[in-house]
Amino acid sequence: MRTKVGIVGAGPAGLLLSHLLHLEGIDSVVVENRSREYVEHRIRAGVLEQGTVELLTETGLGDRLQREGLVHEGVELRFGGEGHRIDFAELTGGKSITIYGQQEVVKDLIAKRLADGADIRFEVSDVRLGGIDTDHPAIAFTHDGAEQTLECDFVAGCDGFHGVTRHAIPAGVLTEYDRTYPFAWLGILAEAPPSSEELIYTNHERGFALCSLRSPKVSRLYLQVRPDETLDEWPDERIWEELRTRTATNDGFELNEGPVVERLIAPLRSWLVEPMQYGRLFLAGDAAHIVPATGAKGLNLAVADVRLLARGLVRFFESGDTELLERYSDACLRRVWRVQHFSWWMTSMLHRFDPSDRYQPRLQISELRYVTSSRAAATTLAENYVGLPFDDGGPPS
Repeated sequence: MRTKVGIVGAGPAGLLLSHLLHLEGIDSVVVENRSREYVEHRIRAGVLEQGTVELLTETGLGDRLQREGLVHEGVELRFGGEGHRIDFAELTGGKSITIYGQQEVVKDLIAKRLADGADIRFEVSDVRLGGIDTDHPAIAFTHDGAEQTLECDFVAGCDGFHGVTRHAIPAGVLTEYDRTYPFAWLGILAEAPPSSEELIYTNHERGFALCSLRSPKVSRLYLQVRPDETLDEWPDERIWEELRTRTATNDGFELNEGPVVERLIAPLRSWLVEPMQYGRLFLAGDAAHIVPATGAKGLNLAVADVRLLARGLVRFFESGDTELLERYSDACLRRVWRVQHFSWWMTSMLHRFDPSDRYQPRLQISELRYVTSSRAAATTLAENYVGLPFDDGGPPS
């Protein structure tokens, strides 16, 4: 088999890269170890930045997004029993976010790629990379019981944190940065109308809580819990009681409740590697970086990565110019570190780190009061939340 770009991973990063390359006449093959059914129903992030929505729409992926996506022009920060709205539209010149689940983005991408004749191999196994430090890298894998080799000009590693592509880079090349938080999120999906028209981020003495949504009829809700807790310790009644306690307000906020149809406990982590490239292998999305979900940035950061990678590959195949590809890692990491900081800041401001520490909670309340009373501070949050402008891939100014 032969293609120009071999892509490992059929998540948002890999599928969008394949789509962007197709629009420029560049062929690719995507290999994925999971089934199509699995990747289309894998529940992940649901907040799209303004730039992500615009890119999807401009490249022909916006039909269902525009019909079903829920546009939000602000969020609420809640502490001390009172809510404080951060008005994105007013603070950022009209920008907003859109609630549209990652699994819906993946469904749209797969449908579009297959309609365009894309080669996507689901349920492959034993994926191995070779020759990534040469001009002729290859991806070996097993599909339908047969061993196959895909020869290509470049390989894109879009296979997530647990994928194989990053491990193909020789030891000593990558520098890893990591921070694990002393808590996790218990998340539920409930058949209940959202309790608020916009997301609510709550700082409470018992821990963080988040009221989010997936549709006008389905709520997504989160609680800070210990990382060693299990789902068996959290029956529905306890979950709802804790959510009511943490989200309560002085003016009688009412939390809409309903049947819990999904639940999970997920750790929170900040992690990345530098550089994001080696030879003819380029990492994108969770294969190169992870941020805590507090900032709603994972999917959006992957989109920014592959946008830059696609630009570099298009330039190469048009003219042989490698400048943008050589700058790929540096250009991506400028945004990655900004997002790492924002996600860490939001997490640090809203969660309880040590129940015995009386100092940090007072600092958090001071910070929240400042953010919700200072236009400059609120603008910083709003600008980062709706998404900073995309990098053009050039040298830093």
